[in-house]
Amino acid sequence: MELSAVIEALGALDRQCNVCVRTDSVYVKNGITTWIHKWKSNGWQTASKSAVKNVDLWMQLEALTLKHNVTWEWVKAHAGNRYNVEADALARAEVERQVMKR
Repeated sequence: MELSAVIEALGALDRQCNVCVRTDSVYVKNGITTWIHKWKSNGWQTASKSAVKNVDLWMQLEALTLKHNVTWEWVKAHAGNRYNVEADALARAEVERQVMKR
């Protein structure tokens, strides 16, 4: 879900921007800043030679990051970080909205 959220957020930008993505997901931060380079050079395989999960999403995210000047900041989850608290509230509200649509 975190990976899709970043893709949606960056995809909503209609012009090149300087963006700071704050995430509590080590998976997303390390995936796009470190691991993706190794995955690509290994034919989208991990160091243990298994297939990278969500390759389509990683490709989308990489393409979007190339359109913008993106910096990445990891924040501890549920530690009172204003942005993390707000993101969690928005995510919960959207889940509730989707459930109510059924």
